[in-house]
Amino acid sequence: MELVEAIKSRRSIHDFKKEEVYQNVLQDIFNAAAWAPNHRMKQPWSVILFQEEGKAEYADLVIESYVRLGLADGYGEEKTRSMMEGIKKFLINIPHHALIYLDKDKDTHKYEEDYAAVCAYIQNVQLLGWAQGIGMLWTTSPYINDEKFIQGIGLAPAQHKIAAVLQIGYPNLIPKEKQREKVHLQIRDARLT
Repeated sequence: MELVEAIKSRRSIHDFKKEEVYQNVLQDIFNAAAWAPNHRMKQPWSVILFQEEGKAEYADLVIESYVRLGLADGYGEEKTRSMMEGIKKFLINIPHHALIYLDKDKDTHKYEEDYAAVCAYIQNVQLLGWAQGIGMLWTTSPYINDEKFIQGIGLAPAQHKIAAVLQIGYPNLIPKEKQREKVHLQIRDARLT
C-alpha cells in the first residue's frame, strides 16, 4: 500500500470482527512503529496489551472509573447497571486493547517532546496495521486520567501518563470517507519588522 493511500484510506474503526490478530503480527507492528521520530532517541512509548482473559479485568477497571467519574450520574440504579453491562460487553468483544503510556519528565519541554513522539508512534501503529487490513480506534476516554484506573493497571499516576488506548482488530465495518479541509499555509518569506 502506498503511503499517501494508507494515510487517506485509514479509518477509525468502531465495529470489529471477533477474530484476533496473531501475536507475531501485532509484535511486528509495534516494533516497526518505533521508527517514529523521537528526541534524543528516548523511544518514550510503552505498551500494555489487554486481550483474551485480560480484557475482562481491563473492562472492569474502565467501568469502575466511569462510575467514579460520574458518567452514570443522573440515571437510576437499574439503568446504570444496564449501561455499564453494555459497555463491558462492548469492550470485551473488541479483540485487543493496547494501552500506550510514557514516563512523565519533570522538564516540561522534554515531556512535551516525549508526548509528541508517542503520538507519532501511535499513528505509525495505526498506519502499519491498516496496511495489513487491521483496524484501530485511537481512544482518549476520561479514564486514562483517572488515578485509580492508572493504579489498577499497575502504573503510578505520578510517574506515568497514558497517551491513548488503541482498540484493535479486523474491521467488521469501514466508515465512509470524511473530507478534510485544505490546509492554508501562512507563508512568510520576509523578515518580520
